[in-house]
Amino acid sequence: MPAHSVGAEIIAFYTETINESDRLSSSADGVLEMVRTQELLRRHLPAAPARIVDIGAGPGAHARWLAEDGYDLHLIDPVPRHVAEATAAGFRSEIGDARALAAADASYDVALLLGPLYHLIDHGDRIRALREAARVVRPGGIVAASAIGRYASLFEHVATTALAGERVRDAVSDVLVSGVHAAGRKGFTSAYFHTGAGLAAEAVEAGLLAPVVYGVEGPAWSALKATEQHTGDRLAHSRMFDAALAAARLAEPYPDLLAASSHMLAVATVPGAPTP
Repeated sequence: MPAHSVGAEIIAFYTETINESDRLSSSADGVLEMVRTQELLRRHLPAAPARIVDIGAGPGAHARWLAEDGYDLHLIDPVPRHVAEATAAGFRSEIGDARALAAADASYDVALLLGPLYHLIDHGDRIRALREAARVVRPGGIVAASAIGRYASLFEHVATTALAGERVRDAVSDVLVSGVHAAGRKGFTSAYFHTGAGLAAEAVEAGLLAPVVYGVEGPAWSALKATEQHTGDRLAHSRMFDAALAAARLAEPYPDLLAASSHMLAVATVPGAPTP
């Protein structure tokens, strides 16, 4: 599979429409996603300086704190803008496709896919990406993959557009039914929205062991987003932010609340005995 096989619409979206370098710091729900992803990953990552391949790393938002924690990082992304920004920040970063990695078998301790599953519409492509991640990780190592929640579009549009307009409602309805945000629709690029059960099942189908799926932002993220958007207040680390973070933590043991998160994180183990 060629390295540049990601759809042109996706490349254009991340090159021209959205600045991924500040997405997780410019809004309260973005900061909530970052804080929760950090704390969830830190529960499972081996001690530094373990080798981590960050697949779909973007410009390095997560790589920055992982490097500060002492990990040995290699970044891969299909968007040239992201690779250039990550390289300028001092990271080892290269163009690549999550479905066909250049790395050798068992060459890392951890593989992160904190983005590729968002934009792989085809089920087989998502399984290939997860299998590739497992292939490049040593036996007993960790694969962590994030996904957009099936109901995120509904919550997002209540918070931002009040579900105004037939086109918005139709797009949200289609995502709820199929999980697919089709190419060419406004507001986002082509994407797949997972259920928690679906994400866990794909990890198992890819050969990973004992996947655990977490809700990242929890059930209050859309209230946080709506309040920030409609008041103009910066709410990151406000009392409301602290409440939303507490709600995400409290919701973790309750599977019924998994669907309320904007994103989910699956953490699973690569089969085989751990390498000493």
